[in-house]
Amino acid sequence: MKRVFADTFYWLAVANPADQWHDAATEATDRLGFLHLVTTDEVLTEFLAGMAGMGDYHRRRAVHIVRDILADDEVTVLPQTRESFLAGLDLYEQRADKGYSLTDCISMNACRAEGIPDVLTNDHHFSQDGFTILIHR
Repeated sequence: MKRVFADTFYWLAVANPADQWHDAATEATDRLGFLHLVTTDEVLTEFLAGMAGMGDYHRRRAVHIVRDILADDEVTVLPQTRESFLAGLDLYEQRADKGYSLTDCISMNACRAEGIPDVLTNDHHFSQDGFTILIHR
């Protein structure tokens, strides 16, 4: 079974049918077929933050989605640790010339540690660091 990393971009797109990337994100997962998603606590935190300002309905939906993700055997959520934070901070510092967020850096480190080259995102930061982005128009 193929393992791919699910970035915040992906979760936001699939959670909101009105998102401009919703169709491309769902098509990407359909195209990949049976797969195992890997994400992080930090990505889920960023997802919740992204949904927070969209009103009560979307906040409740976001909580439901995160609880479903955490309970899904086909999704691995890597926990936030002091070590993952510090390693992400190191990469963030090393890539000062890039626009990477700390969550991007933690995610890239997680992908490397898990041996995952493919990311469900359209965030070009991942391709800048050698990963294959899987969501395209």
